Amino acid sequence: MKVYDLIIIGAGPGGYSAALYAARYNLKVLVIGAMPGGTAATAHKICNYPGFEEITGLELMTKMINQIKKLNVEIKQEEVMDIKKQDLFKIKTNKNEYFGEKIIIATGSQRAKLCLEREEEFEGKGISYCATCDSGFYKNKIVAVAGGGNAALTAALLLASVAKKVYIIYRREKFFRAEKEWVEGVEKNEKITCLFNEEITRIEGKDKLEKIQIGNKKEIKVDGLFVEIGGISNLKLAKILGIELEGNFIKVDKEKRTNVKGVFAVGDVTNNPLKQIVTACGDGAIAAFEAYKDIVKEKKK
Repeated sequence: MKVYDLIIIGAGPGGYSAALYAARYNLKVLVIGAMPGGTAATAHKICNYPGFEEITGLELMTKMINQIKKLNVEIKQEEVMDIKKQDLFKIKTNKNEYFGEKIIIATGSQRAKLCLEREEEFEGKGISYCATCDSGFYKNKIVAVAGGGNAALTAALLLASVAKKVYIIYRREKFFRAEKEWVEGVEKNEKITCLFNEEITRIEGKDKLEKIQIGNKKEIKVDGLFVEIGGISNLKLAKILGIELEGNFIKVDKEKRTNVKGVFAVGDVTNNPLKQIVTACGDGAIAAFEAYKDIVKEKKK
């Protein structure tokens, strides 16, 4: 029976970064992920990752994959179905079983979508799920933000610093979840117009997004639409292991440890407040280092 020092579940930037550091610590590492590169690989353009003025998500993730392969890290494109903690962690995928001393959960999250016709078609062509990533493309243009929480309001304020006009479209009568600081910032910003008790019902355009329909009649011409209605964390494995959650995210400490011994978590699936590729990579580096220290101590005993 082959036993790995560390099994990383999730093949996105957090998981790849953890694998890179763990391999350099000379650990036996396995990465398991159903989707190589994770959701980061689907990004149309990335302009805020250090070292690259502009790169597609697929290109960046391919570079990470090639880098860790050169360090002889095993990568399995499989889906984890179940996990049990015994003396070792037993991980069952749709194809095999694997055993490891420590695990890092890097299963990420999926941005909630509006589920409108042509939404997928216009992703990267006017529709974005990350203002931090894509705001720079909308200088002096008209944009809309769907949502009314902290993420939506901070996105609107960021966009207002570059765009000509920003609409916030929110289905409730007022902001009730967002922090007061962000609400006041939005209310004071002359570039931002809030449309309450409204929902986007249709998106239109030829080769890219050109306008949105609000309710049954009203249309607004926009160059971009930022969807900020929350995310769906991939918590299946966390729930199986009984890992403590904070809201809809895995709760970790500064060393990326969960409440379950031997289990670390990194990236978008955790309570990390900033969901970005660069922060996921940082999480992965920290988790790999802490796992390495634990393994060294345990072997000495």
